[in-house]
Amino acid sequence: MPLIVGVAGGSGSGKTTLVGRLLERLGPDAVVIVQHDRYYRDLSNIPFDDRVQRNFDHPDALDTTLLVTHLEQLRGGARAEIPIYDFARHARTREVEVIHPRPAIVIEGILVLSDVRLRSLIDLKVFVDVDRTTRLRRRVQRDVAERGRSVASVEEQFAATVAPMHDTYVEPARRYADVIVERGGFNEVALEHLVAAINERIDLG
Repeated sequence: MPLIVGVAGGSGSGKTTLVGRLLERLGPDAVVIVQHDRYYRDLSNIPFDDRVQRNFDHPDALDTTLLVTHLEQLRGGARAEIPIYDFARHARTREVEVIHPRPAIVIEGILVLSDVRLRSLIDLKVFVDVDRTTRLRRRVQRDVAERGRSVASVEEQFAATVAPMHDTYVEPARRYADVIVERGGFNEVALEHLVAAINERIDLG
């Protein structure tokens, strides 16, 4: 049965970097990545000006039930059809990505340790812990470069929803973590620890 690893932490903490480096070290034959933010609910049925006002950092913004279903499929040896989300439009595309189970399944997202249904499926729980100033700076850099946002809009969203939701839902889930990774995805000691822990617990056949 695949090992399920959950990587949580605040927006801009370096989760994606850490997960990418795990994939590099362990290889695509050993690991498949599932990102929670691929499961944002489709908002294509409402005007764009209303979409951008939604609180995307609240658990209700995500279809976690579908993610749980897909993880159960992968754990059972079946493939899963993962949604593809257009962050610029705040809507799902019509395409899906078909992924297949691997010895390790890594799910990544700010809220993956906040939902009891996900926690019940996760074998190794990781929390990436980075200070708020650094997270905001990284969030601005990402959203401006990759999602066509303005600096002002990113900063406003961070103050209005990202930071409050972090304090309410993300940070409290830190207590469930088996491993705390400080300083983000370039913490070499933590990376080595995680690689060793995963290698010890997966079956490469």
